[in-house]
Amino acid sequence: MALTREFKDTVMELCKDPEYRKGLLLEALESYLEGDIVVGNSLLRDYLNGTQAFGEVAKDLQMQEAGLRRMVSANGNATAKNLFRLFKVCQDREGIHSADEFLSHVA
Repeated sequence: MALTREFKDTVMELCKDPEYRKGLLLEALESYLEGDIVVGNSLLRDYLNGTQAFGEVAKDLQMQEAGLRRMVSANGNATAKNLFRLFKVCQDREGIHSADEFLSHVA
């Protein structure tokens, strides 16, 4: 399903707020841990689209941008290794250095 222009603009505007970006990452992680891969992928996709970071993150992961897009697509099925590498890169982008620090941003 294609995103509407208004939704994309809204997410991009919200992603200017560091707390919102960190919240998206935490919600994505919680979704994965609860077994809801589709929602986790959607939230990571929102984060990457909202921060316009697909290209940069793909480079950091040493993969093609198209591969990263497939990985977080609705039908994406990332390996645990790739998924945790992706979270690590996103955490680094947000200046989060520990799980405690990550969780403290949303408490």
